[in-house]
Amino acid sequence: MLGLRASATTIISNVRLQIHQSLSIRCQRTQGMFVKAGMEIPDDKRLECALQYIHGIGRARARQILSDLSLVNKHVKDLTKREVYVLGEELSKYAIGRELRGYVERDVRRLVDIQCYRGIRHSDGLPCRGQRTKTNARTQKDRGSPVKKR
Repeated sequence: MLGLRASATTIISNVRLQIHQSLSIRCQRTQGMFVKAGMEIPDDKRLECALQYIHGIGRARARQILSDLSLVNKHVKDLTKREVYVLGEELSKYAIGRELRGYVERDVRRLVDIQCYRGIRHSDGLPCRGQRTKTNARTQKDRGSPVKKR
């Protein structure tokens, strides 16, 4: 009798978990296709626009990928399994997502470690590519407390 209750409880909890996973907070289910190590692109957009949701792929790279694979720019949900596989293989050639973020983070850390001008600007949180800071870069400069003028 006890074993029957335990199995019924696990079945109910599994059903509850499946229902909870299929619903989101605002009752809209997020649909997406996973490509290359867990990156998700939206289903309801065309392939050229959907690829731009991946960090490191812009408009030009998305068009280049589509032309290299000779894919038609159709909705992601209409792709066949073969097209999804070929697309994943093509995306694995590029440094995108977490891998790209790691490269950039490592490069910035190297600049900070050698204490060059750009590294100092990165560590101070200021623009490092020659932009003016007298009137711009208000989001970069931290204005903690206003300085009194004498």
